[in-house]
Amino acid sequence: MIRSIKIENYKSILDLEVEAGRFNVIIGGNGVGKSNFLEALVLFGAADADKLDNEFLVSRGARLVEFLPLFYDINDSIINLTIKADEFDYGIKIERLGATHKYQKDISRNEATPDDALDIITRIEKAEDTTFFLEKKIAELESSKEKYSKSKDDDLRSLGKQLESLLISLKENINSQKDHIATIKKNLTIIPDFILYSPENTALRNFYREGQIEPLGINGEGLLKLLKVMQEIEADAFQDVLKCLDLFDWFEKIEVPKDLSSLEDKVSIKDKYLTTMFDQRSANEGFLFVLFYAALFCSNNTPSIFAIDNIDASFNPKLCTALITRLVHLSKKYDKQVFVTTHNPAILDGLDLGDEEQRLFVASRNKKGHTRFKRIGLADKPKSPANGEPVKLSEAFMRGYLGGLPKNF
Repeated sequence: MIRSIKIENYKSILDLEVEAGRFNVIIGGNGVGKSNFLEALVLFGAADADKLDNEFLVSRGARLVEFLPLFYDINDSIINLTIKADEFDYGIKIERLGATHKYQKDISRNEATPDDALDIITRIEKAEDTTFFLEKKIAELESSKEKYSKSKDDDLRSLGKQLESLLISLKENINSQKDHIATIKKNLTIIPDFILYSPENTALRNFYREGQIEPLGINGEGLLKLLKVMQEIEADAFQDVLKCLDLFDWFEKIEVPKDLSSLEDKVSIKDKYLTTMFDQRSANEGFLFVLFYAALFCSNNTPSIFAIDNIDASFNPKLCTALITRLVHLSKKYDKQVFVTTHNPAILDGLDLGDEEQRLFVASRNKKGHTRFKRIGLADKPKSPANGEPVKLSEAFMRGYLGGLPKNF
């Protein structure tokens, strides 16, 4: 799990360090840099996966614009991203060079890193060096093979054939070694699958739409397929999804096609007040969003670390509060780490600031326009001047006690 995040020179963020929890809620005015913070994590994940290209970034929720600082007085063209996790410290430097981005990754040991994990890193680096050396030698032998194969001398042509057979075997071994190294490195990466989700009504109603990534696209594509898999393979998790739907007092049941290969592109929903069932195209928008979030949090096939922009979309205020409480519980049960943004004060009432795994941050911009974050802890929770009792976070937010509201009107 990520313990801290440090971002330098990314869009409106000049120098920002955040101590993260398991479930992190970010509030703040429009345009203060909340999404920039989440996009920086997408950028880190892309570099971590060695896929720092526009297609990869867009498919994971990043807005396709210039990465560099947006301030005229900032000359440093290098973006620094540092993440401290449970066992390793990860650092990535990204520099814009013409139309491309050059980046460098560093994995260093922290106090919690076991000795055998550090040894694995050292061995991987040596294996990569060896692989690179062998590939260079193979390229040289390829040139010799061509020369021998075209020779008029029978012995040299025979040598060329033997060399060709040897090269085929060497290439197979090298490719196998590279695949093995890639698998180990993937297990050492922290957020290569990080996605910034922003579900949309259209994608959730039309199950035939496919996203660029699986199992869930950034707008909710792939939900039906994931529900089918969960019903078949992750039965307990699927039951937790159904429990989330009990937040709607009219909900009776939902039927998901059981055949994984079925081309049927709908689920059937039963309203306890109605005699006939209906599919997702006629369902309440908030219901579909809850269904999406429940599947996202409960499935083992979804990323272990992800973000959601505007998690309050389409929800009744009281549902916001109840849903956040439920999602916090699921994030612990299924070992997910989550970053969400919201403008709805009711979301805050679903948090328990006495739990160190739940954190609330207020984003704002300083006099120079740089994004900054302030954590609101239990000790910062305002109290009523009338009776000294703690004020609900939603009320404190609306009154301006927490910050995060515009000051120009």
